[in-house]
Amino acid sequence: MAPSRRHCGWEMTPLSVCLLLSVLVFQPALAKVCNDYTRHGQDNSWFSGDNEKLPIMVLMPMNESALMSSISQGIEPAVQLAIQHIKESRNYKFSLITKIYDTECDNAKGLRAFFDAICYGPKHLMIFGGVCPSVTSIIAESLEGWNLVQLSFAATTPVLADKKKYPNFFRTVPSDNAVNPAVVKFLNFYNWSRVGTLTQDVQRFSEVRNDLTNELEKADIQIADTESFSNDPCVNVKKLKDNDVRIIIGQFDENLASKVFCCAYNLNMYGSKYQWIIPGWYQGNWWEQANSTNCTTRKLLTAMEGYIAVDFEPLSAKQIKGISGRTPKEYEREYSKELQQKGVEPSKYHGFAYDGIWVIAKTLTRVMDLLQHKERQDMHHNFTVDDREVGKLVLDVMNETNFYGVTGQVMFRNGERMGTIKFTQFQEGQEVKVGEYNAIADVLDLINNTMRFQGVEPPKDRTFVRLQRRNINVPLYSILSVITILGMLMAGAFLFFNIKNRNHRLIKMSSPYMNNLIILGGMLSYSSIFLFGLDGALVSDKEFEALCTVRTWILIVGYTTAFGAMFAKTWRVHAIFKNVKMKKKIIKDQKLLIIVGGMLLIDLCILICWQIVDPLKRTVEEYSLEADPQGQDIAIRPFLEHCENTHMTIWLGIVYAYKGLLMLFGCFLAWETRNVSIPALNDSKYIGMSVYNVGIMCIIGAAVSFLTRDQPNVQFCIVALVIIFCSTITLCLVFVPKFITMRTNPDAATQNRRLKFNTNQKKEDSKMSTSVTSVNQANTSRLDGLQSDNHRLRMKITELDKELEEVTMQLQDTPEKTPYIKQNHYGDVNNILSIRNFTDGKEGEKSILKNHLEQKPQAQWGSMDPSRINRGPLEDINSPEHIQRRLSLQLPILHHAYLPSIGGVDASCTSPNASPSSSPRHRHMPPSYRVMVSGL
Repeated sequence: MAPSRRHCGWEMTPLSVCLLLSVLVFQPALAKVCNDYTRHGQDNSWFSGDNEKLPIMVLMPMNESALMSSISQGIEPAVQLAIQHIKESRNYKFSLITKIYDTECDNAKGLRAFFDAICYGPKHLMIFGGVCPSVTSIIAESLEGWNLVQLSFAATTPVLADKKKYPNFFRTVPSDNAVNPAVVKFLNFYNWSRVGTLTQDVQRFSEVRNDLTNELEKADIQIADTESFSNDPCVNVKKLKDNDVRIIIGQFDENLASKVFCCAYNLNMYGSKYQWIIPGWYQGNWWEQANSTNCTTRKLLTAMEGYIAVDFEPLSAKQIKGISGRTPKEYEREYSKELQQKGVEPSKYHGFAYDGIWVIAKTLTRVMDLLQHKERQDMHHNFTVDDREVGKLVLDVMNETNFYGVTGQVMFRNGERMGTIKFTQFQEGQEVKVGEYNAIADVLDLINNTMRFQGVEPPKDRTFVRLQRRNINVPLYSILSVITILGMLMAGAFLFFNIKNRNHRLIKMSSPYMNNLIILGGMLSYSSIFLFGLDGALVSDKEFEALCTVRTWILIVGYTTAFGAMFAKTWRVHAIFKNVKMKKKIIKDQKLLIIVGGMLLIDLCILICWQIVDPLKRTVEEYSLEADPQGQDIAIRPFLEHCENTHMTIWLGIVYAYKGLLMLFGCFLAWETRNVSIPALNDSKYIGMSVYNVGIMCIIGAAVSFLTRDQPNVQFCIVALVIIFCSTITLCLVFVPKFITMRTNPDAATQNRRLKFNTNQKKEDSKMSTSVTSVNQANTSRLDGLQSDNHRLRMKITELDKELEEVTMQLQDTPEKTPYIKQNHYGDVNNILSIRNFTDGKEGEKSILKNHLEQKPQAQWGSMDPSRINRGPLEDINSPEHIQRRLSLQLPILHHAYLPSIGGVDASCTSPNASPSSSPRHRHMPPSYRVMVSGL
């Protein structure tokens, strides 16, 4: 037989060696006894006989003053009950003898109890027990040197799962890490993929947290935040809230659990939006015993409501008869009777201790069978086995353990129990079981209708953000579109009116081609409104990006076309108005079209460069989170689509500068021509009004649109109304007066200022129409002075009319002098009647008239009949004969002299009896006299 290596010697760990040396140094007598015993106490024939009593070393804290001693007191009845049931089964050829060694939950005392059991106790085949983690880890680390296998029923510390360090350690109770796969399974069940951890800063919880982190990473579950605390968890709980952690996995004892839930209550981290998952091994009503916070019990219960506790299942919920022939409930009843007889409190680990004894029994039975089989195969019948071989057999058989006990299916994987994990939920002041997790089958089974969430659905693992486009309301878009369509129909009506009456003198003299450009620009501006109202809700992202360019081009070109034409017309009025020399100045429509084309060319150059160098692109601007208006547990992040580019400010500055200069130039022209009111060119003052309105509206609209860029409905409404207002006002001011004039009095615009043409000049008239229009654009300020002269000359005409009447009457009374009078005075009479054509004309004509009046031949007037001079005035003038003669002459004179000022016949007709050939109307007049003026 090989010498036994179970001695107090060289294969022990350094800590064990130090403790053992202390025993040998200070108690040499005990060392000598231990050595003698270990040398002569070897007996390896235990496996060959029947009814053997196999000793099992039990290490537990039994002293009532020691920590965790309450666990041991409740374990002993379960151990004795298991040994009794093993005997009753009669399937085992041996009986187990347990001897308890008190470790007192102290490292030194525990090691001393272990050494005493080795040196002075019987030869132990296995070690059962290990409650205190520190003592258990020290002993378990040295088991390989002693060729012993330890089976624990209460040591849950994760550190003992390290098989490299503790190869001979097994446990029937799942470790603290065993709950982590169950937690991951639970998270996946509710589709929670984002969690946070809150861990007490001690080794036990830190190890669980590290293992949980690995499990979460394997399951592709995001750890949003990891917080650790020592005493005050409120700061860490606040960080979890700031990071929007909804599912919180806590690892802390019940003493700090009350502080955690107090902080959660103060931070409003409870209710339907949050889910707490904490350990489930707390004592009953722990919140009352461990409450050391300022929160009342009611506040704690409010914050705790709905938390999920995770812990191992002490007894199986499935009522299946196990290896002992009893169901878990039947065993529990027997265990309760034993407790009552001994008067001790129950322990939550009693089921694991009970199954642990059965594990030992089955293991030793299997080992005995193997050894007996080897002994039968030994040819020399001197079979011996050493402790190393026995220890290896025990280790191998333990890994093959698989049976159904009171705690469920008992099975080990790398020394770890693959047990059942239960889930309980805190509901109305008590924990209610809601499900369990089978580690062997990797199955989560939740009990129907037991899980209660405080909301209508399980909490979300994060604040789900729903992107919401700030788009233009369809009703608003529809209303503005209808208004725009009406505006376009109005523009179409004006275009039809302008084209239909293009040959009418009123329309023809107001440049119908330029009017068509104004209408075209207005319609382009109208059409841009439809494009501004389209966003990502109606078109795709690519189409929206194309719209950015199209609507910009249409609006800019439409603006330039409409107002460029108006500015060109105003410039023509201004150019003629500033013609001091009053020479004939012909500005044809072709020149105005060139001006408008130049403006459009500048626009195209800017737009093409803009598109090539830095094109407009679709950008998305996101805003801060907003609460869901319907109260759902989601947050809304509004976003808005913009048309922008890298150097947006520079390009807008160029466009605004160019359009601003055009606007200022238009305002200047409108101001300079504000007093010009020529019916043939009656657009000038309306164009000025339009420029003023458009300028003000553009400034206001651009400013308000920039300030409301984050409110698409307001911005679109302002932009659309500005475009509609500007286009509508412009078209109405230009065309409504013409339309009214054409409807009420088509000839009123030309009757008062009709030009007098000779029949021989009809051919020239077609060529000179533009010149006539240009001459009629006289300076209005100079007209005021001429009107005063006109009034003075009217008085002169009245006096001359009286003298003319007397001369005419004298001619009728003295026929013999008629040839002389006709010869000498006909020119004077004709000139007097023609004065009305020239009183409002140029200064040259006024001077001619003045000289004519000053050079009146007094001698001719003095050649009248002396008999008429000596006759009394009343007698001559009021006689019936003279009155008849006077009326026959005055009525034609008044008809031809005064009626032209109110739209009557031409004043050039001096006499109703004069022949057409002798009438000045049919005589050639210098072009400088063909002038019409405003109403006198």
